[in-house]
This record gives sequence, C-alpha cells and structure tokens, in this order.
Amino acid sequence: MLHHRSALGRSADAGNAEGHVVRPVSSAAFTRWDELLAAVRSRHPDLYRSWFEQLEPGVVEGGELRVRVRDPAQAHFLREQCSEAFATAATTLTGLLLAVRFINTGDDGLRGSLAPRALSRQPLNPDYTFDQFVVGPSNRLAHAACRAVSRQPGVLYNPLFIFGNSGLGKTHLLQATCHQILAEQDSKEIVFASCESFVNDFVRAIGTGELPAFRDVARSAGALVIDDVQFLAGREESQEELFHTFNTLYHSQKQIILSADSSPSEIPTLEDRLMSRFNWGLVTQIELPNRETRQAILQKKARMRGVEIPEEIIDFIAEQVESNIRTLEGALTKLLSETQLAGRPMSIETAREIVSAFDGAPSRPLQVADILEAVSRHFGLRLADLIGRKRSRSVSFPRQVGMYLPRKLTPLSLEEIGGHFGDRDHSTVLHAERVIETDRRQSRETSDVISYLTRQLTNRR
Repeated sequence: MLHHRSALGRSADAGNAEGHVVRPVSSAAFTRWDELLAAVRSRHPDLYRSWFEQLEPGVVEGGELRVRVRDPAQAHFLREQCSEAFATAATTLTGLLLAVRFINTGDDGLRGSLAPRALSRQPLNPDYTFDQFVVGPSNRLAHAACRAVSRQPGVLYNPLFIFGNSGLGKTHLLQATCHQILAEQDSKEIVFASCESFVNDFVRAIGTGELPAFRDVARSAGALVIDDVQFLAGREESQEELFHTFNTLYHSQKQIILSADSSPSEIPTLEDRLMSRFNWGLVTQIELPNRETRQAILQKKARMRGVEIPEEIIDFIAEQVESNIRTLEGALTKLLSETQLAGRPMSIETAREIVSAFDGAPSRPLQVADILEAVSRHFGLRLADLIGRKRSRSVSFPRQVGMYLPRKLTPLSLEEIGGHFGDRDHSTVLHAERVIETDRRQSRETSDVISYLTRQLTNRR
C-alpha cells in the first residue's frame, strides 16, 4: 500500500507497514490549490479560465473539496463543465479519492435557472461579459446600444434588435447586457431564452395546461431577452404569443432585446404587426470583424485562458481565418490543445497546419443565397429590394451584379438564377450578364466591385 503526503497538511491514516487502507482526513485545509489549477490548465486548456485564480479553496470534508465561487454564472460553468476535470486533478495530485464541489457564496445558481419550468431560462455564460467583448468597426453601434440599455433598461432603445450572421457575437452581447443589468440593478428579473426554447415551452404549456404560468413568467420579467428569433418563421401561434407578451412588457417599460440572423423585414413569414414592433426601437447589424479586430479577439481569448501567444502567430491566424468569431476561437482552442497537450511547439508551422485543417473541412457549395447576402450587404440594400421590382439605378445595378455573379460562380442555368430574382425570365438574366461584363471592361469601379465580391465569396469558409 502506498503512503501519501497529503495536500491537506498530512493525510490521516496514511498507511503503515501492516497495509492499512488510506482514508481521507475528515476535515482539513487544502494547501496545494496552485498545483491543482496548473494541472487543470495543462490537461484541459479548453476549459481553463484566468478567473479560476480568484476562486477560494475551502476545506476537504467527507472526501469532498469545497470551492467557494462568488459569481453565479461562474458557479454554473464550473458545475456543468469542470467538475470532473477538477476532481481528477485533485485525486491525481493528492492520491486521495476526492470529489470537488463548487459552492456559490451569493445567489445559489443563476437567477435564470431558478425560474419555473413554465419557461426555461438559459444560464448565462461567465465568458460573455462586456470586459471580454472586443469592439471594432463591425460591432461598435451594437455594443454601444447594449451598454446604454444595461444602464437604463426599458428607457433607451426599447426594443433593441441585433442581427448578423452566425458566430459574430450576438449572443455574447445579449448575455453581456444581462450580466450588467443584474450587476447594476440587482432587483431586475431577467428572462434570457433561445427562441427555440420559448417556442418549445409555449407548445408544452398548451399541452399541459400551464399556459397561465408560462405567460406569468414571460410577462412579469424585468427584461425579456430572446436569441435567434428567426426561428419564429412559420410559427403563427408562437408569433401571436410573443406579440401579446411584447405589448405587455413594452407598455410596462420593461426592456426587450432580440437577436436574429437577419433584419426583421427579412425573416420569412414574420407577421407585419410583429415586424413593426421589432422596428419600434433600434435595429442594428453586426458584420464580419476586420483583421485588426480578429487579432484583438484572439489576444483576448488567449488571455482569458491565461495564455500569451506570440504576435506573429496571432497575426497569422487572424489573416487566414476570416469567416466568423466562432471559427476563430475554434482555431485558437485547437492550437492550445496541440501545444499544451500534444507538446508541439508554439510556432507558425503548427498554426499553419491547424488553419489548413480548418480550411480543409468540407464546405457546402456556393449558393445564390450567399451571393444575394453578400451583394445586399455590400450595397446596403434590403434583400427584398434586391430581388424586387424597383428600377432605380441604386437598385438595378446591384441587382444586375447579383445576377452576374451566379453566372460566373455557380453551375446554375439562366432560368434557375432568374427564379431567385422574383421568377424573372432567362432573357433578363442574360441582359444583366452582358451589361455587367461590358461595364466591367469600361469601368474600374465596377471591375473592383466584381473582383472584391468574387474574392469574398470564393474565400468564404
């Protein structure tokens, strides 16, 4: 039987010549916290956060290491994601069979998690705060609006509607606003939910007779925050319910914050009256971050994990990965895993292999929808106008560009392309192709626009 020098000072019943069973002490202070954190950081770089160092290790009692956590969001993250990693590190380090229990010294868990089951509330992510959000030209207005709302919920920008492609930071901003409202106005009761959970809980409430309870939770909230409301498309009863919930909260001066992957006018089958209300406050877009912002994001994400990465490697990854923040963070996590777990060097060569693996992942073929999105964003048009019947130069030229690019970048026929533009016939598409081809040869500006959009679409990940 092995003898153990305990992390708790000295292990009781540590074993003797007769081979007595090792038993953990009943109660003792844990004195090897820094070593435990180092072990977690080394073995689980994807889970490690710099704020782990602010945790307060307590005592070991009854085979359990108790760790005090002040922030409820951090407590939830640790319980859900990190319990096994901490327990394994503690057991390996001490030679004692230890469980790890995270005790929240403030509220016991997120306020959102204490809600009745009538409406599920998504727990807040402790990483999604304003301090961890990188502001750049692509998201400056959305960030400023969320900051303003967090200081005066229900007063400024109500409702606040943020839209943009997946992986650009919408959920981060929504949750950061929730964190800040809770920090500054402790009495505020926030409901943060995905649109999917809102719809599912609404349907379940109808079937189980809990609709009054569902409405009570949603309509008594100090702030209602719903992520990905594009999932309301085609759900008439859910739209009806949200319409009345919206009215109740708005007239009570309660804050409403929504996000989607497109603007209210571009969400398919969204009722006009709901679309109108979504536009009552501020509608703002988050776009792809530029290279400098991507560099800052990588630096921020690395420091959040307690790691410093050389500037040249940060710059290389930021240059190569342009698609969205989620992919950017995935490349960073892979880099840390390869260097900290597999023992590979932190070098450009390692980063190049990781980025190549991301690039080599199969991607779906380029769609006309991708082209329409890129063209409408570049020219600042609504998608409805791009495919509509307006004939002004400000609309007709972008529309012709939108018809020209599928001819060059996809295998679709003239008729198929025309179908994406309000069922226009093949002659209209052919005319657009000829006009842009001629204009491209004669106009440097048109040539640059086509080159830019082509490069953006073909380099997409």
